[in-house]
Order: sequence, then structure tokens, then C-alpha cells
Amino acid sequence: MATKIACFGEVLFDVFPTHRKIGGAPLNVGLRMASLGIDTQIISRIGQDEIGNEILDFVSQNGVSTDAIQIDPNFATGEVLVQLDDKGSASYTINYPVAWDKIEATTEAKNVVTNSDALVFGSLVCRDTTSYQSLLTLLDSAKYKIFDVNLRAPFYTKELLSELMNKADFIKFNDDELYEISDYLGSPFHSLEQNMQFIAEKTNTQHICVTKGSHGAVLMYNNRLFYNSGYKITVADTVGAGDSFLAGLLTQLLTGIDPQKAIDFACALGALVAQEEGANPKISPEVIANFMQIK
Repeated sequence: MATKIACFGEVLFDVFPTHRKIGGAPLNVGLRMASLGIDTQIISRIGQDEIGNEILDFVSQNGVSTDAIQIDPNFATGEVLVQLDDKGSASYTINYPVAWDKIEATTEAKNVVTNSDALVFGSLVCRDTTSYQSLLTLLDSAKYKIFDVNLRAPFYTKELLSELMNKADFIKFNDDELYEISDYLGSPFHSLEQNMQFIAEKTNTQHICVTKGSHGAVLMYNNRLFYNSGYKITVADTVGAGDSFLAGLLTQLLTGIDPQKAIDFACALGALVAQEEGANPKISPEVIANFMQIK
């Protein structure tokens, strides 16, 4: 039976100094999973405006259902100002409040989650009580809960992160996030692997992944560690690279692929996205295989 995924959270426009691109971490994950053949739905909210309609068109053209994207009569579609440093790393200015702060746990949204094999969510969408409460409602009926931490200061607290981690079956961090949250929770450890184990025990989570930028990633999966050391590329910008990494990893793991092959594939996909502008460049499975030099 085909794997079905629901993604909950922000859809928006990333506004760069010279151009703008459609984004939002849950949407980026969903779009990439759809491009890899996974049946994907996005639960979000846009405004009654031109850029909201652009997002709807873009999402449906890329094979993701828009049935659970709600239209808000009062709040505008989200926009985020993106600044890139000389290495292509991004910093964000995120407007508030916008339509995706007001996502409701509608009957449609509940049906999407109930009929999906997994639900992907992050921390940013919890900055407003409305979307936060809706997420908690939907998590109650999710079969497998994937927490893409994706910290965006100042929109999180220690208490929120602890709550979401304790609800999750799978947690994805970058290395900075892992150390920050481990420190929050009183970890005495200094190594990446020890802190992964510390989080696993604190939150009763068997599946944890940590990305390390250009140095690849580490996956803890059913008490085993899997490593990839990264791929050498020239970075255009890092926007969405982690989202595509997660999409690649989940697509492989949820369809029964070996964890080592899954993390290799995910790191290659993330690297390919970082070579391109914006979060959602078109990348075919053939391009990924060629990049990895798989015969």
C-alpha cells in the first residue's frame, strides 16, 4: 500500500534581497516527498490574497493536495525576509501574525491525519495559540509523529520543545539545535552521540537524526547509529536543504529502505538543494543517483 504523509504548519513566501520563493519547512518537506513519489498532504492556512493563490497553484502543480489548506478572511499569507551571509547561510525575519498562525483542526484536517501513515510538524507553527492547539488535537490521531525541530528565535520555549519531543516518534535536529536543547534539559555530555542518547532517553524516542551542515548527518534508528560524512558542493543557499534532507530520509525509511542507504540518499539530496537557489529546486531521482555515483 502506498505511503501517505501529512505535513502541518507554515506555508509562505521567502523574500530574498533579489527574488522570492515559495517555502515554509513543512511545505518544503511535503513538496520534496511528493517529488519522490509519496502521497502527501499539507495542512496549513493562507490569506485571501494574490500570493496565497500563487501558493495554491504551485502546490497543486507539484503534486500535493491543497484540500487541507484553509483560507483566512482576516490574516494575510505569510512572508519571511531572508538574509544570506557570504557562505549562503540564511537568517530570517518572520512576520506575525499571519494566516498560518490561525490553522484550525477542521474535519478535513483530522481526516487527513487519520488517513496518513505519519504527520510531520515543527516548532515555529506553535508560536500562536490557535495553530498550537490545533496541532495538539491532530497529534492525538497521528500514527507516527515526526518533529522537525527547526528552531526560529524567539518563537520557542524550553517547555514547548519538551512537550513536542515527548509526543514525537522521530526527532530531527541540526547540531546547534541538539546542543542547545540538550543544555536546556541539563545534559552533562559534550559529544553529539552522547547527547543524542540523552535526548532519546529523556523523551523516550527511538528515532533521532542530527544534521551537521556540510559534514553530513548522524541517524539513531532502533538503538543503532548510522553516519554519512557529507558531499562536497558549492553552496548557493542553505534554504530548504535540511527540509529536503528530512524528506529524503523519511521517504526511504518509511518505505522500508535500509537506514544506511536512507541517510546516504538524504545527505545527497540536501547537498543538491544547497547547490541551487531557494528551497524547492527540481531534482530527479536520476540526478540524485548520478550525484552519489551509484552504479
